[in-house]
Amino acid sequence: MTEDLLQRIETALLDVRPYLHADEGDVEIVAFNEENGVLELRFVGACKTCSMSSMTLRAGIERAVRMKIPEVRRVEAIS
Repeated sequence: MTEDLLQRIETALLDVRPYLHADEGDVEIVAFNEENGVLELRFVGACKTCSMSSMTLRAGIERAVRMKIPEVRRVEAIS
């Protein structure tokens, strides 16, 4: 992953981080596969055990990132 792409992803995540922080959680970037466009994130803090994390991932995080970064086709959470 290039430094430019990493910075763009981090910038896109800034839009959703206030909502995650409000619930004492966050996400961190694990990897991005440029071949298939899959961004892997790890939930941390309260988000790690939240039952709503899958909805947050799809409706919030994935949507925000994909709108700003066309290279990202899917966002996956890993443990």
